[in-house]
Amino acid sequence: MSGTGDAPAQVSVELSGGADDAGSVFALLGAAFASDRADGPAPRAAESGGPTVWSGVFDTARPAGGGPSGSPSLSGPVTASVQGGYVAVDRVVTVLSAAFTVTEEGSASGDQEKDVNLRLEGA
Repeated sequence: MSGTGDAPAQVSVELSGGADDAGSVFALLGAAFASDRADGPAPRAAESGGPTVWSGVFDTARPAGGGPSGSPSLSGPVTASVQGGYVAVDRVVTVLSAAFTVTEEGSASGDQEKDVNLRLEGA
């Protein structure tokens, strides 16, 4: 995966919440952008039943060429940490906002990147 121009295009996404909900979010993002999760396993719950975080990297400069199949739904809230270049993070947040109710819970900005913490809920 690679970006174009000076703007970093790769975005790291970390999700916590239910495994099925994390799978729905990754499916939505994977339909929009190329990802390191394309051939990876679907998120599944930890055997211990404790908190679990799933992660993926999405390249916003490389559209996946498809759209999500059906309307994604969430059974409960999902916490998402989205980190990358300013434009790339905004692209990911735009895709998430089109499918879910998104509440920004915090952010940190640097010289080249930003990190946004989001709460995703079914629309």
